[in-house]
Amino acid sequence: MKVLVVGGGGREHALVWKLAQSPRVEKIYCAPGNAGIAQLAQSVDIKADDVSALLSFAWENKIDLTVVGPEAPLAAAIVDTFQAHDIAIFGPSQAAAEIEGSKAFSKDLMQKYHIPTAAYGVFTEVEPALAFIDQLASTQPAQSPCPCVVKADGLAAGKGVIVAASVEEAKEAVRSMLEGNSFGEAGSRVVIEEYMEGEEVSILAFTDGDVIVPMVSAQDHKRIFDNDEGPNTGGMGAYSPAPVYTEELAPIVEEKILKPTIEAMKAEGRPYVGVLYAGLMITQEGPKVLEYNARFGDPETQPVLMRLESDLVDIIEAILQKKLDQQTIRWSEDATVCVVVSAKGYPSDYEKGQVITGLDDVLDNVQIFHAGTTEADGNIVTAGGRVLGITAKGKDIREAIELVYRQTEKTTFAGAHYRKDIGRRALERLS
Repeated sequence: MKVLVVGGGGREHALVWKLAQSPRVEKIYCAPGNAGIAQLAQSVDIKADDVSALLSFAWENKIDLTVVGPEAPLAAAIVDTFQAHDIAIFGPSQAAAEIEGSKAFSKDLMQKYHIPTAAYGVFTEVEPALAFIDQLASTQPAQSPCPCVVKADGLAAGKGVIVAASVEEAKEAVRSMLEGNSFGEAGSRVVIEEYMEGEEVSILAFTDGDVIVPMVSAQDHKRIFDNDEGPNTGGMGAYSPAPVYTEELAPIVEEKILKPTIEAMKAEGRPYVGVLYAGLMITQEGPKVLEYNARFGDPETQPVLMRLESDLVDIIEAILQKKLDQQTIRWSEDATVCVVVSAKGYPSDYEKGQVITGLDDVLDNVQIFHAGTTEADGNIVTAGGRVLGITAKGKDIREAIELVYRQTEKTTFAGAHYRKDIGRRALERLS
């Protein structure tokens, strides 16, 4: 079969890498792709959110299956459009993708269907929002490091979340979004949540709209600097499995969060098909939802797919045929760790065009997934904020961490930045 992957980041490189392992796949196209993806697939010069151009390409090239990576084309109704032309595509509809596209929608959904999450308020005007911040701050314990969390309602590339260190910082975030237009249309409405103490875990799950099957657990690292300091990013690394996600916790999450979410979406007339990402906080009261994403997470996809032993094409086909309950999905017992290498200045303005060295000197059990790269004058150079997702597999988390950092030291470019503590929490829990 001929497959089209939509997107051009590290997640899409991992998807292409996994799909290429299927004996059923004859050729892969990727739009727009990147320099690493180009080694496995034919790049197509179409932006990921240019739905009409992607439709024309898929039709003209007789694409058998399209797999959508990022959220923007989902919000732009790529699935609805392809389905209207009888082209097989993997991902949720525009109506279902609103679970990520609007944080207010997802919070209201959780409240209505009693899915555990933080207390919240939704605001379009500054003064009521500021009053709500004061109200939340007054209910937080004195030792709490944060009065509340301020989120842009719409899609903001993973950066529209401010974990405020003070009441004034929270209020400034509100003013910046509602008055200063700091996130454009995405920030014209804000969600303000109580701060939740605990440890985060990412659970990605396959679903055909009726059956939901969790993947192996992962933990993302959002802040730019070690020890979870500095501004939020799209993700600076991830590992799998996450020891905080115990065998006792998994069935609770499935019964209280994952299954109810799929049932809620169905009840709302928005049946959800594809990959559902649940970002969870493991609190003293139990697991609670921080956010949903309507697709594979990035960078969690890289370590998670590296552990997938089943054919991804078979899984996707079972989902599209509503036969997920007939599919056995196999996972490696090994641990995997992904370290994101970013450009100087990221997540603000960053440098581009730096030559990357060490890409041909790759250790065993390591995959280098390209995120923001392109080819120039015969070299592979940096072209994005997050440049590489170096991912290693080991018999345990300690071995995978050691291996991934050995590779990261060898693969570099001018101004390269990466966190040195990816997986630290796992080691602390296992020690």
